[in-house]
Amino acid sequence: MANVVMFGALVVMLSCTTISKAQDSTAAAPAVPTNKPVKGTFSGPVLIDNQTVMVPNKGTFTFDFEHRFGNLNNYSDMYGLFNITSILLDFNYVPIKNVEVGFGLCSYNMTWDLNLKLALMRQSKTGGWPVSISYYGDMGIDSRDKSNFVSVSDRYTYFNEIMIARKINDKLSLQVAPNLAYFCDVPAYMDANNKIQSTMQNTQFAFSVVGRYKLSPTVAIIADYDQPLTQNVTTNPHPNLGGGIEFETSGHTFQLFLTNYGYCLPQYNSFLNQNDYTKRGGFLLGFNVTRF
Repeated sequence: MANVVMFGALVVMLSCTTISKAQDSTAAAPAVPTNKPVKGTFSGPVLIDNQTVMVPNKGTFTFDFEHRFGNLNNYSDMYGLFNITSILLDFNYVPIKNVEVGFGLCSYNMTWDLNLKLALMRQSKTGGWPVSISYYGDMGIDSRDKSNFVSVSDRYTYFNEIMIARKINDKLSLQVAPNLAYFCDVPAYMDANNKIQSTMQNTQFAFSVVGRYKLSPTVAIIADYDQPLTQNVTTNPHPNLGGGIEFETSGHTFQLFLTNYGYCLPQYNSFLNQNDYTKRGGFLLGFNVTRF
């Protein structure tokens, strides 16, 4: 009889222990997050002539190679294929989450650039933010001989923008970005009173729209548009229209497109673009390669 009582007590103790562990396990189970960030709004940090909201994961190093051929004018240079407008070599690194820093060299005026991108907000799948928001800033330093400048500050150019993007669905992503470019040195002339008058404002305001539509997991149609807003005395820059195709691999993004922006740094495009896409020869061929 005593053995039966001891066995029954042991069963009760084991049952209570099991129930207690189950309760503890249930209590410790983490809540399922409802606002996970959306991934893959764009395939990389650059789309044709514009930056995107995308900042790679912490510890990621990227190399961007951007190339712009000559204008599609005539057969003499094989419609721009044997001509080079500008080339950019750009190196970027993500030292901490949501912060990317980099530097590069553009062939136009041998301009060095320092850049910074901050992912401020990220679109959530459910709840949370409906859009992704990032900041991008760039400083250009013209490294030509000092005989080209009156003062050291004349070498410097700047670009700032806020990018707002939304991944509409698994195929379509859109982004808008108000921006401003600043040149310390702008074209000028001597008026009748022997006073120097600038032909352009030092600050140029504009906005851009970019989009990507995926045809397959690795192929997409891409497009961008840039509209200047500032009015100058002369030499107002023309808007930009670009479109092409994008290919993705595990470690590369390749973009091939037509555009009428001929420079690789955004502040130069915003200030200096004189290519008119409504006229013959206004477009040129370009490509971007990003290596992660």
